[in-house]
Amino acid sequence: MILGEKMKKLIIYYSMLGNTDYVARYIAKKKECDLLRIECEKEYPTRGISKFYQAGKSSVMEEEPKLKKYEVDLTKYDYIIWGTPVWASNFVPPLRTFIKENKEELKKKKMSIFVCFSGGGAEKAIEKLKKYLGIDSFEKKLVLINPKIKYKKENEEEINRFCDNI
Repeated sequence: MILGEKMKKLIIYYSMLGNTDYVARYIAKKKECDLLRIECEKEYPTRGISKFYQAGKSSVMEEEPKLKKYEVDLTKYDYIIWGTPVWASNFVPPLRTFIKENKEELKKKKMSIFVCFSGGGAEKAIEKLKKYLGIDSFEKKLVLINPKIKYKKENEEEINRFCDNI
């Protein structure tokens, strides 16, 4: 990269209920980042007990669900921002699949992360993703509790601080 050249950023994320999508789009607009929303061929249920059972089981069992076709040239990006909900104190299985499919190219990137959750386990999820990626640390981290569903001005301020530092 040439001195003074702007780092090209990509946000790679999965969103079930819209919280992570809301944050990803907010960051992308503010920082002029590209977006890659990861989707499963067979989506998880979004309501009822089956939502918690299937998503939780998939997370705990560290499954790698089949993804819908996506197109991305990771060589174009210097910086990756991961976005994930927290399921059973873990990052979501669709990101696990994406990382496995792109592990070698991802090793060359600077990375930050934001997580959205409603229960707990955010720090454990961040640590597990860091370990799965094979990195020592993320450049920056952002943890939010249901930022779209339970909108608070403080969350927007946190997102803005995160953006100012990436």
